Amino acid sequence: MSCVDSYLVHQAFIALGSNLDEPELQVRRAFGELARLPSSRLLAHSSLYRSGPIGLLDQPDFINAVAHIETALGPHDLLQALLEIELGHGRVRKSPNAPRTLDLDMLMYDDLQCDEHCLILPHPRMHQRVFVLQPLLEITPNCRIPGRGTVAELLYLCAEQRIEREQNK
Repeated sequence: MSCVDSYLVHQAFIALGSNLDEPELQVRRAFGELARLPSSRLLAHSSLYRSGPIGLLDQPDFINAVAHIETALGPHDLLQALLEIELGHGRVRKSPNAPRTLDLDMLMYDDLQCDEHCLILPHPRMHQRVFVLQPLLEITPNCRIPGRGTVAELLYLCAEQRIEREQNK
């Protein structure tokens, strides 16, 4: 399904991550920006979590979180809005897994499964990332990833990955 009726309300989950320029502040600011998206409402967000980098290991730890929004934006419009928020935070895309001021990934949009050039849903690696699964489980304990299984089951398979919940500062 490549388009969704924009007058319907949809559930979307967004992963947030940062490891540059005061990462906690970057993620907290992004929560506010998600809450102000047009035709959308922030329903919940997780605590902040600290995790080690994946791929390019010689960089600072990341601060990660997940947000749950309700939106009338279609999936492509939501993706575009997320990219604009990233740009507003000074995001530069040098290479995959490089350090970043802010990374916003659409994890799921309702139960939509699509594989298009610029949009793959559910996110193709979310089921392998403790820094996505742990915050997602916190805000949606019974969450299922379409085509993959429950978040709780998938989290068990990522037990070797390091993650710690940040204390409120």
